[in-house]
Amino acid sequence: MSSHQKIDVLKLILDAKQQPFGNEERQKTLEKLVDEMLRSRKICRPLKGQSLSGVCLEIYQEAKKQLLHTIDEDINSYNPRRESVRQWINEQLDSIFKQVLNDTRLKTLALEAQTHLPRTQQRQYLLTELVNSIQLSGKLFYPPSEKMPRDIYQLIYDDAVNRTLLYVFQKIDLYDPTRGNGKFMTWVNFRLDKIFKEIKLLNQLPKETTINEQTLDSLGQPEPSTSVFEILREFIENDPEGLFKNEAIRTHPTANFQAIFLAKRVNGQSWQEISENLGVPMTTLSSFYWRCIQRFAPKIRQYVQECA
Repeated sequence: MSSHQKIDVLKLILDAKQQPFGNEERQKTLEKLVDEMLRSRKICRPLKGQSLSGVCLEIYQEAKKQLLHTIDEDINSYNPRRESVRQWINEQLDSIFKQVLNDTRLKTLALEAQTHLPRTQQRQYLLTELVNSIQLSGKLFYPPSEKMPRDIYQLIYDDAVNRTLLYVFQKIDLYDPTRGNGKFMTWVNFRLDKIFKEIKLLNQLPKETTINEQTLDSLGQPEPSTSVFEILREFIENDPEGLFKNEAIRTHPTANFQAIFLAKRVNGQSWQEISENLGVPMTTLSSFYWRCIQRFAPKIRQYVQECA
């Protein structure tokens, strides 16, 4: 959203706040405001040269209807000095789409995608809409943490979600609404739980290690031992043998293990931020990261134990 658009939206907000409830002028202003807000939506964007149709149109229309009702009730409490226009809009849109994206609409999107041949433009479009809608719906399952450090849990969970969404994109034809309870998100969350457990099991270190966590990645968090974290950070950052910098994603030399580790574990960037900075899909990034963790685990563990 450009600065010009921001000013227009803020003006619409202020104009609406000055009008009494039920006023015709207020209603017109709110409708303009909602149209501007929906320009920032993450889903229900038509293909170039086409109009929205089917369930995508239904989702858009319902979101617009609910957003208009919500904004009419909440806009008077908005304070631009406490919250930016962009942040307020994003919060409103996320909240509305979370309400609109129920299992029935997600299932309809999935079934609609199945009707198109693989690799066709319409199928790719609907699958992209579906994957983005799943993320916005707030219906993704969170497996039990089982006392796993929060930082480690989030890392494994993010990777599991990325792999699950990739599975949905590639294997949507395996979804059968006549099996089980027929709910689409039951199918998605079953896969998510399975992948989460597989990643968790795959990345456990031998119990005899003296490092205080079960996975190497836990060395990347400041707790419980800052000294161990600093040793790990320094070793990977200095990279005396050039191993970590040379281990990179094919065709993306800047997306190497050293850069990804420092961005994620030291600078605290999200997978999405790293993905945007390096120009690599999140699924590719997280999978590459975990492969490196497995590959370098013995060498890093030995170095940390010698220096700790």
